[in-house]
Amino acid sequence: MRIGMIVNDLFTEMDDYTTTRMAMAAVNRGHEVWYIDVDAFALRPDDHTYAHAYAVPSDRHRTGKAFLKDVREHARQNRKEIDLHELDVLMPRNDPSLDAVTRPWARMAAINFSRLAMRAGVLVLNDPGGLSLGLTKLYMEYFPDSIRPRTLITRDKNEAKDFIAAEGGYAVLKPMAGSGGRNVFLVQPYDTPNINQMLEAVARDNYFIVQQYLHDAIHGDTRLFMLNGRPFQVRGKFAVLRRKRRTGDADMRSNLTTGARPAPAKVTDAVLAVVEKTGPRLREDGIFLAGLDIVGDKIMEINIQSPGGLISAEQFERMPFTAEIFHAIERKLAYRKQHPDSLSNAELAVWE
Repeated sequence: MRIGMIVNDLFTEMDDYTTTRMAMAAVNRGHEVWYIDVDAFALRPDDHTYAHAYAVPSDRHRTGKAFLKDVREHARQNRKEIDLHELDVLMPRNDPSLDAVTRPWARMAAINFSRLAMRAGVLVLNDPGGLSLGLTKLYMEYFPDSIRPRTLITRDKNEAKDFIAAEGGYAVLKPMAGSGGRNVFLVQPYDTPNINQMLEAVARDNYFIVQQYLHDAIHGDTRLFMLNGRPFQVRGKFAVLRRKRRTGDADMRSNLTTGARPAPAKVTDAVLAVVEKTGPRLREDGIFLAGLDIVGDKIMEINIQSPGGLISAEQFERMPFTAEIFHAIERKLAYRKQHPDSLSNAELAVWE
């Protein structure tokens, strides 16, 4: 396969990112991989979509650190213009929220140019239509209310204060678009003097979300991956991890990027009952790979842009989850070859 992986910027990628592990797993399986920065696209008069992309060396690697070092050392001489129409698979793995302030034009770039490649028959994972829905946390509202915390989305600060008061003074404030725990605040009863300041910070660039605080979140959350709209597992082991807050820290966020620690997790029948309610919508939207953040019997967030943490899940469960991702993609392309035009991109994205 010829695979393009879209990132914000190759030189801001990290060796412990899921994207890095995925690119390494693809190369180790013998596939040709290209990194594409989100600012590197062009649509030419021939109606083909091009990109200046970094060719990934074909050497096999055991660690993400060695792999990414090799990619970067060869990046300058291995950057070439490629025709996206000649790819087999295109994987938008950039985080649009990172560009929301400094490069707002870049937020939709990967989605829009992926649509053009998809038009030429390239398999895009996740489907661009689903990705566009998931650009903000409004995406949660498409899922059953039984698995969602009580939520208010507004720019009215008085309405937000009323909601917080009705919740007993506890709530979570977060921006409607964002990731990695940036500008997320826990409001507690003694925070009344600071609420205006918190609201100003979160409302600076968008609508904001005021969400029911789940007290079990003090223990962290569970990140469970979905593949093809179903709980992702290999040989009976789930792709899952526990994200534990730092002990004694007042910060309630469980994001690994804010210092939370990964730990092994148990997938109970209760967790599966909650998680499986997301499957129909994920399949409808062509979401091949997603990460669900679960607290108790609620799903706090659904990450479909670039869900991370899969490396920790591999370490805890000792299963090659990233290799299975490409095994699943290989099956999809084999099916398309035998049944051309029988499935749309969104349908093939979740075909098993």
